[in-house]
Amino acid sequence: MSRIGNNPISVPDGVTVSVADNTVTVKGKLGELTQEFAGVDIKVEDGQVAVSRPSDSKEHKAKHGLYRALLNNMITGVSQGFTKELELVGVGYRASNQGQKLDLALGFSHNIVMDIAPEVKIETVSEKGKNPLVKLTSHDKQLVGQVAAKIRGFRKPEPYKGKGIKFVGEEIRRKAGKSA
Repeated sequence: MSRIGNNPISVPDGVTVSVADNTVTVKGKLGELTQEFAGVDIKVEDGQVAVSRPSDSKEHKAKHGLYRALLNNMITGVSQGFTKELELVGVGYRASNQGQKLDLALGFSHNIVMDIAPEVKIETVSEKGKNPLVKLTSHDKQLVGQVAAKIRGFRKPEPYKGKGIKFVGEEIRRKAGKSA
């Protein structure tokens, strides 16, 4: 059984954690995040955050690990940030951005233009001879993952040729295709 909830979280310099009512607020150089919680106790002391549960019921055990992980992600996010990279694999697949608008050419009859949330910084890289890359950076791990999943959903990688939008480092299970 996992004991992740019992581990204290160390708070780096430049990050402040405050608990009020049932809300935790984490402020750092990259931004500010808030999270509501219930069923656990959160204490901040000596540069560490400790999460404890009132009983050993199944619900309290589940929330203990959950809120500890969420707090750890918030502290990491406001101090270092999170980055997701997407790779466009396919002939004629292109990506460009103007500010917070992402323009994708994915082999459809029209380009897909997507507005990206202001908390997420977007960057597109196109080098000759390499697949185009889309880099998403933010202090909110959940938001970066959600935006990346939405972009990937426009053209998921297919198993025969491997064309589509994939995460950098993702392995695509390939199929053999027709046998003659």
